[in-house]
Amino acid sequence: MKPVIYYCYDAYCGWCYGFSPIIKRISEEYKDQLGFEVLSGGMIPAEDPRPIKVTAGYISKAYKTVEETTGIKFGEDYLWHIFHPEESDWFPHSEKAAIALCIFKEIYPNEQVAFAADLQYALHYEGRDLTDDEAYRHLLDKYKIDTATFYQKLHSEEYKEKAHYEYSLCRQLQVTGFPAVLMQVSDTKFYLVAKGFTHYDDLKARIENILKEINEL
Repeated sequence: MKPVIYYCYDAYCGWCYGFSPIIKRISEEYKDQLGFEVLSGGMIPAEDPRPIKVTAGYISKAYKTVEETTGIKFGEDYLWHIFHPEESDWFPHSEKAAIALCIFKEIYPNEQVAFAADLQYALHYEGRDLTDDEAYRHLLDKYKIDTATFYQKLHSEEYKEKAHYEYSLCRQLQVTGFPAVLMQVSDTKFYLVAKGFTHYDDLKARIENILKEINEL
């Protein structure tokens, strides 16, 4: 079997946002050697959404660490909600973005890493509320996805179940934080390639080491 990279992420994870240019670059470089599958982790449950003010204090400090470590920039429209939480109408949860990814993966299975990065950019730079249907409309135009079909699936039980199945897969893979990268090389053998933010050179070196190891078997 062709080895598969599993990228476990969450659309609301700031460290995943910082990691997205790296995993995009890796997916481009290794697209002929490896399969790539993005799994949503369900970091913020939809069952009990809480206002952004609950986490804004933490994020207001943590985002700077992410910027300094990764070189990514958070947009002013996103940060407005972080620094004006009392005025924000955001009640973040991971579910709708996870459903959107499931829909997209069926249409463009080879571009799921890019789409996950687009979702993160929409939130963390453009300040789009990913719990709002309208947050996805510009991506439907970009990827030429039929609007009526997308929104019908976005509100269907079938695709909600697919999203929750991805959450459970992340748990089965023993992922406890995001981002995480694993490589499956056989039906039963997985390698943990990255746990938490990982620089490009380190990630590439680990992938190369695993490929070398399995090629020598």
